Amino acid sequence: MASILVVDDEMGIRELLNEILTDEGHTVYSAESAIQARTIREQMRPDLVLLDIWMPDTDGITLLKEWSKTGQLTMPVVMMSGHATIDTAVEATRIGALNFLEKPIALQKLLKTVNKALESSPKHVEPAEDKITQVASSANSSTKPSVTEQLTPQEDGQYISGIAKTYFDLPLREARDLFEKAYFEHQMIIMGGSMTKISEYTGLERTHLYRKLKALGIDTSRNKGEQ
Repeated sequence: MASILVVDDEMGIRELLNEILTDEGHTVYSAESAIQARTIREQMRPDLVLLDIWMPDTDGITLLKEWSKTGQLTMPVVMMSGHATIDTAVEATRIGALNFLEKPIALQKLLKTVNKALESSPKHVEPAEDKITQVASSANSSTKPSVTEQLTPQEDGQYISGIAKTYFDLPLREARDLFEKAYFEHQMIIMGGSMTKISEYTGLERTHLYRKLKALGIDTSRNKGEQ
């Protein structure tokens, strides 16, 4: 399972791609603008970005250039458009886009392009994680810790950093799922369970946020009455 950021100002496109890619087992983040895309890219570090070219505030080509110039183009990007010319597609590729999808996007074309793009997605290790990896190098990788063992919260809502080292004994996808569960449980604590605040902080739409929390097994029943 991979994490994929879909950037498109059309709600129908976002919802369609979200449904298709979620059914394929991927975690999907949605952004309707470049502003939201920047936030989600920074916080969630997606494995792949599907980026629309024509958007009202900042277009996809400009955002792609920005990521390239600032060293943030660390994941494959596939451009999408229903009106782009060949010159636009060539320019996007020159800047760093991996591929181009023409709208309306055919299902098999989408899945084939996504799978191929994910094959080239680099696996990044943050400097802080390097240090933890060294500490965890002597751990027994055959023993898979439970979620409860890894995500025991303290009274202040922070998670025990020493236990986090066990993430590095797991396959990447499983480790990411466990981290995301810890991340959102932590946000639930520090935001007082406010879905509105969590949605604003993470840049996720409320509908997608609830779907995400449900997929991670996080109980949101106490927040259903929140306006």
